Amino acid sequence: MSWVILIVSGVLEAVWATALGKSEGFTKLWPTVVFGVTLLMSMGGLAWAMRDISTGTAYAVWVGIGASLTVVYAMVTGDEDFSVVKMLLILGLVGCVVGLKLVSTEH
Repeated sequence: MSWVILIVSGVLEAVWATALGKSEGFTKLWPTVVFGVTLLMSMGGLAWAMRDISTGTAYAVWVGIGASLTVVYAMVTGDEDFSVVKMLLILGLVGCVVGLKLVSTEH
């Protein structure tokens, strides 16, 4: 269950990071609200998952998921240019996250 919570928390990291950018320095209400709520949920899930998963592994997976999804979302919405090199690097990051899960001794 810790891994499921960690993955959901990583997805929420992408949501709060995107909302933070859309908040324009906390001047827009709804992106700021989404940022605050998803930040708390994401951090809470990370903390919960870290009861069973080592700090280094949990943090690396959380950041990897969040960063990958944030960049992919930005490319899909046109906020960032798409490139094959970026996509290959993101796939490499995802591969590393999967690798950490595969070699992890935590359940």
